[in-house]
Amino acid sequence: MIFFILALAVLGCKEDPLPKPKAMLRLEFPKAKYKQLNSECDFTFDSNTASEITAKEDCSMVLDYPMMKGSIYITYKRVDDNLRTLLTDAQKLSYEHTVKADNILEQPFVNDEDKVYGMFYEVTGNAASQSQFYVTDSTDHFVTGSLYFYAKPNYDSIYPASVYLQRDIRRIMESLKWAE
Repeated sequence: MIFFILALAVLGCKEDPLPKPKAMLRLEFPKAKYKQLNSECDFTFDSNTASEITAKEDCSMVLDYPMMKGSIYITYKRVDDNLRTLLTDAQKLSYEHTVKADNILEQPFVNDEDKVYGMFYEVTGNAASQSQFYVTDSTDHFVTGSLYFYAKPNYDSIYPASVYLQRDIRRIMESLKWAE
């Protein structure tokens, strides 16, 4: 009788195995809120209030996003008969990632009203930088920017943060205005 109760207890308590549903980690970031960055530099743009900005004397700056472990690095240079060199360097920097990148998508940017012209590079794959851009007025000003994460590049893992920060880069390009 005891053997029967023990056997019933052991065999009766098992549930049918069920497969685990496939799931993806869902990362949610706050809705972007923008404010105009006012500085003593020769340009202004809208920056996400979620970023922490560190500016340098040469008008270069870092927009740091601690919760995403990423940063947008922005560099400013004056154009002094060196536009071709600046353009070549910016394009070369973007294509240095082709070793690890699966694809680099070029998206031209033109804002005739504010005289802002440039290119946005979206990099897919396990490259060090997921986005690069440059903008210029072709005569006086040149701004480049790069998105980096402070983690080993794993495209699948950083993709949600990358998309979020690429929207911020596009906002920077679209709102950029040169000082009078």
